[in-house]
Formats: sequence, C-alpha cells, structure tokens
Amino acid sequence: MTDQTADETTPDQIPSKRSRLTFHGPLSEERAAGFVARLAATEPKTVLDIGCGWGELSLRLLAAAPGATGIGIDLLEGDLERGRALAASRGLADRMEYLKESATGTQRGPADVVLCVGSGQALSDAPAPDQYGEALKELRRLVSPGGRVLYGEGFWERRPQPEELTRMWPDAKPDDHLALDGMVEAAVQAGFRVEWLEVASQEEWDQFEAGYLADVEVWLAANAGHPKAAELRADADRQRASYLTGYRGILGLVYLTLVPVA
Repeated sequence: MTDQTADETTPDQIPSKRSRLTFHGPLSEERAAGFVARLAATEPKTVLDIGCGWGELSLRLLAAAPGATGIGIDLLEGDLERGRALAASRGLADRMEYLKESATGTQRGPADVVLCVGSGQALSDAPAPDQYGEALKELRRLVSPGGRVLYGEGFWERRPQPEELTRMWPDAKPDDHLALDGMVEAAVQAGFRVEWLEVASQEEWDQFEAGYLADVEVWLAANAGHPKAAELRADADRQRASYLTGYRGILGLVYLTLVPVA
C-alpha cells in the first residue's frame, strides 16, 4: 500500500524514501494484524499515536474499534498529509486527527491505547540509554488506567564490537541501545507489566530496509545524470552499507504490549 509508485515519479520529482512502506518500521502484515486484534479487544475509546508518521497502525485500529477516535502527532508534514489522505480514503477522517507538534511533554493524553513505535526519542531529550526509561515513564503518564501501550524500540541482539559500530550510523556507541532484558526491565520500572513481547524477524527488517530505498534506487537507475543523482546515490549507498555491514543481525526491534500497574 503506497502513495506513489516509481513509474509515477518524473525525473524532476525526487522520490520519497518511504512511499513503498506500509509501516515505517520492520513490521509485517501478519504481526500488525495481531497487534490490532489484541488492542481492539480492549474496546478503546481513544488512541494516541506518538511519532505517528502516516499512522497506518492507528487507522487499522480505528477500523477495528468503531467506537474509538485517534490523534497522531509528528513533526513531518509530508507524512501527516499522507495520513490525512489515507484516513479520508477509508472514511476515517472524522475520527483521526493529525497534528504537527512535538511529543515532548505532550498533554494529548491520557488515552486508552498509546502507540509509540520507533519514536521513543520524541518523548525524552535524555541521552541513551537513559532515554528509554524516561520515554517509558512518559508513556505511563499518557495511558489511561487499564489501557494499553504498544511500544516498539530498538535493542542490541548482541553487544556490537568496536569495528561493527564504525559501520553503523555516525558516532554509534555501545550504550545507544539496551539489551532485550534491559528494555523489559525499564518497562517494569516505569510502572508496567508486559502483556506481550514480540521481536521483529530478520525478514521484516530486510523488507523494511529494501522498501525504504526502493523508489530511490529505481529513480537512480533511470536518472543517473540528474543533478541530484550523485548526492542521492551516495546517501543510498551509505544507508545500505550501514545496514548490511553494520547493524543487520545486531540491532533488533522489540514490540512490547504494556499494561499500566494500578
């Protein structure tokens, strides 16, 4: 499900890095359906999506929970516009509101379901690894009693070696992420119990990374002489190498379904 295809992109239109993605993260259709079913079973009335992007998961949850309304907040207007168009196309425009604003200190809660998938950094200015505990405390503040939080966050599948860190993102450090048990302990310390735990598969990661660059790669193949091609090619090559020689199989992503302790 995309907003545009590579065939619709003209040489003067630099393609998006996200138009091929259904979800902005390593998430399969099957796993997403499980999340929606589990969260909809709690019969939420309000949904808050932190760092929502285009809010695909929120829209699916609203469709499965017809009594619910949602708010998505993000800072990227292009993603928010995509979300508004998706909501309108599914008859959900009157139930899902997209807002361009920071999530830090947000007063948009409490909500019955809070989604924060790959966006914990939007809730805390603290450096890693303290960032994760602080983000979880904020999520505890934002969820209604008896509600649910779906928190998706990166973790180290194993501690990276120094040479592996140099091949990841700029200034990558061993404490950029916690181990899986550390993530779960941070959730418990923030006032949650873990209802469900799932870890993104390697296939989900590979699909996400491929989808992130797919339109750019197709455009580069057809527009090698474009004035922007060299910059885009270097960026795409850097991103691919960062994944394949750096964090592939080392950086994981855990999805925690959390219940606030009364």
